[in-house]
Amino acid sequence: MFMKSMILLYRHVSTTKVFSKLPPKSKQLALTQAQQVLTDYLHATRSLPYPYADQIAKNSFLSLSNLISKLQGGSFSFKSLVKFLRYNPINEFEFFFESIGINYSKVHSFLPHNKFFFSEDGSLLDAAAVLSEFGFPWDKLGLLYVETGGSVFKRSVFELKGRLCFFKRYGFCNVQVIGVCLAFPFVFRDDEEHGSQFHGLLDDLKLVFLDFDLAASVEGSVDSWYEVCRKIRVFYDLNDGKYKIGELIGRNKSVILEHGEEELIRKVEYFCRFGVKKEEVALLILQSSELLNINLETPVINVLKLLKHVGLSSEGLKDVRRNYVHALGTIKMSNLPSVMRALSLHEWFFNKLKDGDHHLLPSYITTYPNEGQDKDYQRGLETIRVSRTPIHNMNKLNFLHALGFGENGFTMSILNDLHGNVSELQERFDCLMNSGIEFSKVCKMITIRPRILSQNPEILVQKINFLCQDMGNNIEILVAFPAYLCHDLESRIKPRYRFHMWVKERGLTKKNYSIASMIATSNKNFVARISRIHPAAPKHWFEQFYPRKLSVE
Repeated sequence: MFMKSMILLYRHVSTTKVFSKLPPKSKQLALTQAQQVLTDYLHATRSLPYPYADQIAKNSFLSLSNLISKLQGGSFSFKSLVKFLRYNPINEFEFFFESIGINYSKVHSFLPHNKFFFSEDGSLLDAAAVLSEFGFPWDKLGLLYVETGGSVFKRSVFELKGRLCFFKRYGFCNVQVIGVCLAFPFVFRDDEEHGSQFHGLLDDLKLVFLDFDLAASVEGSVDSWYEVCRKIRVFYDLNDGKYKIGELIGRNKSVILEHGEEELIRKVEYFCRFGVKKEEVALLILQSSELLNINLETPVINVLKLLKHVGLSSEGLKDVRRNYVHALGTIKMSNLPSVMRALSLHEWFFNKLKDGDHHLLPSYITTYPNEGQDKDYQRGLETIRVSRTPIHNMNKLNFLHALGFGENGFTMSILNDLHGNVSELQERFDCLMNSGIEFSKVCKMITIRPRILSQNPEILVQKINFLCQDMGNNIEILVAFPAYLCHDLESRIKPRYRFHMWVKERGLTKKNYSIASMIATSNKNFVARISRIHPAAPKHWFEQFYPRKLSVE
């Protein structure tokens, strides 16, 4: 830890004015001296207990470097820093907050107003002392501070010791208590929301640690237990704070012991993309640990072969071939959740895995290790490579794949109708999703009229609001007629709809024209139709409703 501290401090201060002319060995010696000066200042001058003064000095890299940069004269010495501190007292809270692990860029937001010395508010240091003496790593105390809004450090010494002793009554040793508190900081909070979770969490952890003897497989160090508790929290967060999955974790403790936190998070995020309940994802991973051992990113799979392999009926396969051409062909495993959502088979597929057929996914990869790409798709890739904007076009293609479009000729054919960068396209897609249309139906709308993703999100919202609120239609009508979104709201949609309402209100027609008939009909055919409704209708249309500027559509 000391060497790591020195390296970080060295990087931050070695380029400052007072260090720039020093050789490397002298810089390292100077940094060590600077830390010692700060420790002596806090201990001897400010009367802090030596262990805490030392921790603050060794873990406040940026605060110390900023202090050193204020030295005058262009050279650093032990005496120069001692002299500077004699006449320029420091903000002790700044050094303290950085030392307990709070990101320096956020330290200033935690500094108390008009206070610079611990003697003005000693509760922070008192709380840190209690936690440190119990065994909490000094540079991780910031986790508790940030996660609890500082409430842990506002407790009295008596309250803190009492809470820590309470944890130990469950049978936990010190390092286990520390791991739990760092991974679940809310155990220090007494508000109603977290209080209801408190006892359930501890009961579950007692079941996992002691009854299922997880403790026998974990090294007795703070770092090991903190790591274990963070991995356990991955599944508790999936369960939305309903702490009743201790037995499930205990019976499948190998998942916790044999896999890293980042790996678990990646797999959790992957299966959550199937659009299912998070607690179902926790159940799948804990009970089907084989899924953690397969590559869910790069393998190439054939959609129809996979569906057949997993057990989709012959009628289901026919429906996919007939109605979901855009999702067929090969795909990367990373896009499988989106493809299943585009096929509206995501719940069926996920439930197959969860209900005992999880082995079918790794067995497919073994059975079909190499899948060839569609020839039209390959030709499209070559066209992109030689285009003027290959990176832009590949980004758009990858965006479509991420929506569930397969590696096929159809996907290539709609690329030119997508205008904008990936973030803009994603924003427009999200806009349609947020309107209440299902994922698979939005994908179908794109296959019918790709240009809907070239519309400004604000304009999309205005058109959807007019369709549903003013025209009184269900949002689902867009699935059959997505071209509605491509017509101009002010010069086409509003005037034509309002004219038809005028015609109906006067009893000139009893026929209810469809949205498509009202909006998509050309100007010439539209005028011809209203002429048949009533000879005077065209005159009224041009005088009262006809927009002065028609958009070119």
